[in-house]
Amino acid sequence: MSTGASSEPSSAFARVAEAPWQRILGGWLDALAVERGLSGHTVAAYRADLTRLAEDLVMRGVDPLTARAPDLQRHVRDLRRRGVAPRSVARALAALRGFYDHLTTEGVRADNPAVHLVSPKLARPLPKVLDAAQIERLLAQPDVATPLGLRDKAMVELLYATGLRVSELLALRLGQLRPEQGFLLVFGKGKKERIVPVGDSAERWIERYLREARPALLDGRHDVVFVNRAGRPLSRQGFWKGLKAHGVAAGIDALSPHVLRHSFASHLLEHGADLRAVQTMLGHADIATTQIYTHIHQARLQALYERFHPRA
Repeated sequence: MSTGASSEPSSAFARVAEAPWQRILGGWLDALAVERGLSGHTVAAYRADLTRLAEDLVMRGVDPLTARAPDLQRHVRDLRRRGVAPRSVARALAALRGFYDHLTTEGVRADNPAVHLVSPKLARPLPKVLDAAQIERLLAQPDVATPLGLRDKAMVELLYATGLRVSELLALRLGQLRPEQGFLLVFGKGKKERIVPVGDSAERWIERYLREARPALLDGRHDVVFVNRAGRPLSRQGFWKGLKAHGVAAGIDALSPHVLRHSFASHLLEHGADLRAVQTMLGHADIATTQIYTHIHQARLQALYERFHPRA
């Protein structure tokens, strides 16, 4: 008798302790598994997404069953601010819409507050871009007291100053340099010719490399600008290996020549350059390709806004 009497209050307490939203959510998820045949993995993901939502709402004093659209919008914005991946945010939105649609179908509420929530675009990942401090650390790595270090310094300076593709950099010939006019003549994809400005810093290091290092390395008669220790044209693999080593020394992971190209374009736009001008310098046939760098700029602005604005 005593055993049975003690078990009933415990069971009753469990029923009282379960919030209405938990009971309704559990029933909906069970229906998804049984009636719609969703996988256990998907149901578990929905459960985690909606439990996270409910906990966030309850912490703010909002009942998940009566939440309004602004409450859900704030939750989604918080997910993005926490760095939740766009695909995970899109899945969470699908769970929200489904759950609140279920509430309207069952007559728990009259409207679906999630119906107008906008899913994030599942675009290609934004290119990796170095910040100014990382660029400075990278440029400080080559030992310019040696011919190879001086060569590396000139190459990294030039790559960041012009946004050249690595193939264009390694194919440069002496006749393409126009130091007195401040630009390079570049032959890009499809042998298309374009003019790319070169800054003073890169020009100085190229001139020093040509004067001090290239003659010491050169073996044979060719006019390729950048050569290896044997005096032959530097290969893509050789440059990538050296750049990666300089990146590790500077504390930069996964560094590649294209990261410097991305950084060149992004930094230009951040400082007010015209998108068409950046397109021309990069040698993009379609401006849509260049527009990816405006997304990087917008993402940085959004992060700064959310970090520093008192009402973000």
